[in-house]
Amino acid sequence: MKVVLCSFLFFTTLALAFFQNKLRGKKLFLSRLQNIARSRNMQDELVDDELSKPFFERIISPFLEWVSQAIARHLPTKNRDKLQQMLQLAGYPGNLHVHEFQALQLGVIILFMLGFWLLAYLRHQGAVGQLFQLLIGAIMGILFMRYYLTVRIRKRQETIEKELPAMLDLLSVSVEAGLGFDAALERVVSKAEGELSDELRRTFKDIQRGKSRRQALKDLAERTGVEDVHSFVGAIIQAEQLGVSIGKVVHTQAEHARQKRRQRVEEKAMKAPVKMLIPLVLFIFPTIFIVLLGPALINLMEFL
Repeated sequence: MKVVLCSFLFFTTLALAFFQNKLRGKKLFLSRLQNIARSRNMQDELVDDELSKPFFERIISPFLEWVSQAIARHLPTKNRDKLQQMLQLAGYPGNLHVHEFQALQLGVIILFMLGFWLLAYLRHQGAVGQLFQLLIGAIMGILFMRYYLTVRIRKRQETIEKELPAMLDLLSVSVEAGLGFDAALERVVSKAEGELSDELRRTFKDIQRGKSRRQALKDLAERTGVEDVHSFVGAIIQAEQLGVSIGKVVHTQAEHARQKRRQRVEEKAMKAPVKMLIPLVLFIFPTIFIVLLGPALINLMEFL
């Protein structure tokens, strides 16, 4: 009887273990299928997300990054630092950093070279003429990108100079109303828009991240490259060191910025007559001479 009971228990345990192993294998198989399906769904979502991005982010930007990494290995550090400074002053147009801008510059140079070579080829110039046109195209491509950056820097600095007096007025009113400098800066950047507002917003975030106010303001002056901003930053730093009221300093700087803007407008107005001489001499005076002296010259020619 004991032998039969032990045999029954043994076979029952063996059967349960067998079926449990079967169920465990089935569960593992189902979980693997679910993981595969989940990974495929994730891949499909990633593909959809990638395809939903603009063409520039999907194709152009990775290509520029790859080319820029190849270019960066062969360019000196000094040129990269200078280009970095120019891009910073220009506000990073198109969110292009140094390596990406270098890749774009290389593409523009190649386009100019191809264009000038095509003109030389269509004119049936020789090999020397075609090489000369390629050289001119490369020089024109380099000068074009430099000119583009220079124009962007000048326009951005002029915009910042125009926005500075109004921004300083808002900052002065906020400080005189009882707010601290950081709180007044936050209030100003939350209400205003523009190039200067973006730079001040970045300065405020740097202060929030733990950077000292002095260093954050110095970085602001370096990023803009505007003389009035340098003057404002120097006055604020000096006021902190000497314990002078920041409200009075900001109010004085606002008046000084308005006065300088007025002087710049007057200077441009004084230059206007001089600039008008060029179209007068080239276009207006010749036509007047033709109208006044033309008939007399015709009569003189007929008389002679």
